[in-house]
Amino acid sequence: MKLFIVGHGGHSKVIADVAIQNGYEIVGYVDDKYEIETIENGLILGPIASLHKYLKTEKDTKVVIAIGHNAQRQVMMETLALDKSRYATLIHSNSWISPQSEVGHGSVVMANAVIQAGSIIGDHVIINTNAVVEHDSAIGDFVHIAPSATLTGMTTIRTGVQLGASATVLPGKTIGEWAIVGASATVIHDIPMYCTAIGVPAKIKQKEGDSIVKRS
Repeated sequence: MKLFIVGHGGHSKVIADVAIQNGYEIVGYVDDKYEIETIENGLILGPIASLHKYLKTEKDTKVVIAIGHNAQRQVMMETLALDKSRYATLIHSNSWISPQSEVGHGSVVMANAVIQAGSIIGDHVIINTNAVVEHDSAIGDFVHIAPSATLTGMTTIRTGVQLGASATVLPGKTIGEWAIVGASATVIHDIPMYCTAIGVPAKIKQKEGDSIVKRS
């Protein structure tokens, strides 16, 4: 199986490790820091616009977007305009994924992550190292669950949410679209969309009117 990685920064290094473990052969990276196409150490490196040329001839080649920023990951997905079936779903072998759960297209589950029964993970989601998604949780598209964050069951995490490292969301709580929850925060109440919440318990520090979070 062949794979192109979109984005060639720090996050792509971790993505590449999981992809290789999943049996993929990485054929190249596309990133707009490259102005022209080159080949280095057997890998194709080129601007993002060059990707479609390769995909036309390599029908079975998959793609994964290795961009950590949630909104930028969504913009890239929309720019590429690929069918969902072209995206690889990458799951580290040291993670636990319940057979009663679902993980969407283009999503990546890192080492030691846990996704329990009845949980639904959307497309282009990052479930990072040691993160825990307990039973019957729903995670929307373009979410990042950072390392060691915990969803304690029956939680709803809507599109674009950034849940910080070691943050905890208590059972049944909802975090609205494009909200940010700070590292080590504990969410005991629902968090509205486009808000930033920090602390224990998590309190809203930034709302939609002056938010730098809201996707343009």
